[in-house]
Amino acid sequence: MAENNRALIQLQGKFAASIIDVVEFRGEVTVTVKKDAIIDILSFLKQTLQYNLLTDLTAIDYLGKKEERFMMVYLLYSIPNKDRLRIKTPVTEADCRIPTASTVWKTANWLEREVYDLFGITFDGHPDLRRILMADDWVGHPLRKDYPLQGPDRQPYKGRLS
Repeated sequence: MAENNRALIQLQGKFAASIIDVVEFRGEVTVTVKKDAIIDILSFLKQTLQYNLLTDLTAIDYLGKKEERFMMVYLLYSIPNKDRLRIKTPVTEADCRIPTASTVWKTANWLEREVYDLFGITFDGHPDLRRILMADDWVGHPLRKDYPLQGPDRQPYKGRLS
C-alpha cells in the first residue's frame, strides 16, 4: 500500500489538471482521469512508476445514469512493486472514441477489439480494429444496455435498466 501511495503522489503531481477523482476502497485505488490525457498517463505509469502489466481493460455502460454514458477501465499491475491500480476515463456516447493503449501495451490490441465489438467504442490509432467475438455482419454491440435481449431483430428491453 505504501508503494501505491508514492505512485499516487507522483501521478497527482504530474497530472493534477487531468485527474477527475481518486477513490481508495478496501485497499484498492481507482483514479478517474480525463480522456484527452489517458495515453500520457498510462505511459507515465508504465515507464516511470513501473506499472508494467495491463491485466485487463473493459468498459462500463451507464445508460441513463450518467452524462458520459461509458467508462473505460484499465487494470494495471506493477510486477516489481507488487501493486495494483485502476484507471478510469469517461467516454461520451456522442464522441464514442478514445486513443488506443496498444501503443503503450501490445496486449491492449485484443482487449480493445473486444470492447469495440461488444460496446462499440472506437480506439483511434488501433492497428487492427475489427470484430473479434461477433460475426463481421453482426448488427449492434451486445454489452450495451439498450441492446435487445433477444437479438438484433427484436425490440429493445423496456424494463428497468440496472
